Amino acid sequence: MTHRALPADLDAYASLIDDFRSLGYSVQGFQDVRPDQPHLVLRHDVDFSLTEAAAMAERERGLDVAAIYFVQVGCDLYNPLSPAGRAALDRIAKCGHEIGLHFDASPYDGNTGALETAAQEQCAVIEQLTGYPVRIISFHKPARHLLGSAKRLAGRRHAYEPAFFSEIGYCSDSRGEWRHGHPLDHPAVLARRAIQLLTHPIWWAGSAKTPKAALDALLERKLHADADEYARTHQDYDPPKIELARP
Repeated sequence: MTHRALPADLDAYASLIDDFRSLGYSVQGFQDVRPDQPHLVLRHDVDFSLTEAAAMAERERGLDVAAIYFVQVGCDLYNPLSPAGRAALDRIAKCGHEIGLHFDASPYDGNTGALETAAQEQCAVIEQLTGYPVRIISFHKPARHLLGSAKRLAGRRHAYEPAFFSEIGYCSDSRGEWRHGHPLDHPAVLARRAIQLLTHPIWWAGSAKTPKAALDALLERKLHADADEYARTHQDYDPPKIELARP
């Protein structure tokens, strides 16, 4: 298997999980993964939309698998503190999934104290929203020096430490494609060893054929939702017809 194409849809994601199971893999959390076992760690970094993440979480519940969803605090693209954001987090948690912090360390580069404080504060926000402890952190667009670092952040483990990144397999759909080959072709999988599979819900949200089409579709949905909210807030507002220009 050599294809790299994404986005796909949730049916394709379910088929991928079934393929792993047919190879003898079992889904495990970060705390339980063993390098020499056929363990599959399901990680989701939520970069664009909590709504798409909640839909993926519900599909995974139907597959009887538990994943960990890493959520940003202070993100410009979604707000976990809004009513819609809280509702999405509740949907994810009710499906039995863990919620961690997706942390952007770039504003604190070189300032260890500020880095620790920000991570701790953002973990506390997620803990307050969900009612569950944040046990692990993932980095958003991590700097090279963070990859493979064994140092804990805010007293918590992170998804790029050696036990989860170099001592087991790692495969990601970053930017909407399997940039390093399909996960079933990964050397760790061929050897039936553990692997961390990072997927981003946006790339599996619908039937878009390219990453640009997936983002265009999300943007259009958000514009419609915003227009509806404007109309609810201002009764005299008549929203214009919204349609993105297509090439």
